[in-house]
Amino acid sequence: MSDSSVSKLQLKGGMVGMGMIFDETYRPFFENAYQHGFYDSKTGVIQLEIAAVASRTGGRAAKYKEAAGQDINDFASYIEPDSIGQLLAHDVDFVCVATPDDRHFEATMAAIRAGKHVIVEKPSVLSMQELDELAAAANEEHVLCKVVYHKLFDPDHKKLRTLVHDGVLNHINTGYCTLLEPKQISGAQFAEWIQGRNPGTYVAVHYIKLIDFTFGGRLKSVSCSGQRGIVGEAQGNTWDSTQLRLVYEYESGREAAFDIHTSWVTPDNFPGYVEQEVQFRFDNGIWNGHSRKRGVECTVEEKTPISLKNSMNNHYNGTFVEPDGRRTQRGYGIEVLEEFAREVAYVEHGLDDKTREQRITELSGSYYNDISSDRQTVAAVHAMEAILEQHAAGNPDCIVRVNEDAGGLVLYIPGQSAGIVLYDGQV
Repeated sequence: MSDSSVSKLQLKGGMVGMGMIFDETYRPFFENAYQHGFYDSKTGVIQLEIAAVASRTGGRAAKYKEAAGQDINDFASYIEPDSIGQLLAHDVDFVCVATPDDRHFEATMAAIRAGKHVIVEKPSVLSMQELDELAAAANEEHVLCKVVYHKLFDPDHKKLRTLVHDGVLNHINTGYCTLLEPKQISGAQFAEWIQGRNPGTYVAVHYIKLIDFTFGGRLKSVSCSGQRGIVGEAQGNTWDSTQLRLVYEYESGREAAFDIHTSWVTPDNFPGYVEQEVQFRFDNGIWNGHSRKRGVECTVEEKTPISLKNSMNNHYNGTFVEPDGRRTQRGYGIEVLEEFAREVAYVEHGLDDKTREQRITELSGSYYNDISSDRQTVAAVHAMEAILEQHAAGNPDCIVRVNEDAGGLVLYIPGQSAGIVLYDGQV
C-alpha cells in the first residue's frame, strides 16, 4: 500500500481450513485487503493480512503461498497435531473457520475461549446445544461470533427483502428453493468428509437463513426425505439429495410452507456451476429467481461445459480486468467477509464515543449474522439431521415439531405416540 499521512489500523486474521471455500472467497478477501486495504467511516483506513493458517498437513497452504507470490504476505502455517492451538497462540485479531460442518464447533469454541473474534461458515453448528454453548462463550469473552451467510448479500435477495420490508410484497404464502451441485463436489472436492453427510445441511441452510431473515415468523415444524445410492450405499447414511419442508407461522396466525430441494450429484457437464432457483408466492404477487437465467451464456470450444461453464455467476465471485487495466476478484461471496472485517475493526478501533462492550452489543443479539440470531436456522438443521438419521435407521417420514410443551425440538416417529426430545429448551 502507498504511504499516506492518514492513520491506518492493522488487523491480523487467522484461517482454519484451506480447501475449496478458502480458494473461492477467503483467498481473494485476504489478497484484496493486503494489497489495497479498505475504508470504513467508523474506523478509517484498515490494513489487513492473513497472519497464520491451520490445516491438517499444510500441503495446500504451501502451494498457495508459492502460487500467490507477492499477492499475499508471508504467513505462518500450522499443522496437526494441535494446529488450531498453535494458530491461536499466534498474533491474530480474528479467526475464520472454513472446515467441514461437523468440525465447526470445536474450532469456533477454541477461538472464542482464546479471546478472538470468529466468523464461521454455514451452518454454524449442527445442534441447538452447541449453539447455546457458543453464544454463551462469546458473551462471556466479549468477542464477536458471526456466521457466513453470503446469500443475504446477493443483490437479488437483497431486493426481495427490500420489497418485503417496505410492504410492496404482502404476506408470504409458500416458497420453493432448489440448489443442485455437480458430482465433483461430493465425489472429489469433499470426498474425504462426505460419508454420513447430506447436501441439505451443506447448502439448504443458505435458504433456511434467507427465509428466516427475510420473512420472520416462528418455525413450527420440520420434515425431510431424501435419496441414497450414488454417493454412498442405497441403505446407508450418506445422502445424494434431500427434500426439506419448513412450516412457519406469522403474527396474523396464518402459516406458510417452504420446500427446499438440494443435491450434489448433478452431472458435471451440466451447463452451470450450480442450479439455483427460488419461487415465493405472496398474497399480492410472486417472486421468481434463477441463478442461470439472470446471467450470461458462453460457449468456448474444448472448454465448456467442463473446465469452463456455459453459465456463470459473476455476482457471487468473478475475476475481472477493470477498465483501468487492474485485475480484480469481487462479488457478494467476498463482500460478506469484508463486512465482518469492518465489524471487528469497529469493535476494536471505532472512532465514536461508545465503549468496546457497547459496540459488541450493537453487533450481537438480533444482528443478522450473529450466532445468537441463528437459532431457527440451526433448529431446522438439527431437526433435519435427526430426521435423516431416523430414516437411515428404518424410520422414514418423521417430523420435528418446534416449541412444544415437551421441548423446543421434539421428533415424532410414525406409529409412536411419544416424541423424542432433541432439545429441551425453547428455540
